[in-house]
Amino acid sequence: MSEDLRALQEALGARYQLGAELGRGGMATVYRAVDTKHQRDVAVKVLNQNLATAIGLERFQREIAIASSLQHPNVVPL
Repeated sequence: MSEDLRALQEALGARYQLGAELGRGGMATVYRAVDTKHQRDVAVKVLNQNLATAIGLERFQREIAIASSLQHPNVVPL
């Protein structure tokens, strides 16, 4: 496990167990994880550090709010 991945796992604590990287793009990296509280697979999206600084937390939180409001059989709940 890389140092960055170890730091991420430490930040998430025991609630989420990180797995494999699912994808990487210009804005973020997405990891497979297990929500240990609800025993379900989840995805953890981590903004690239330089982008996070540039766009700020508010934009990322807005994206979460918009995505979590979607309800469709083909959309995974947040």
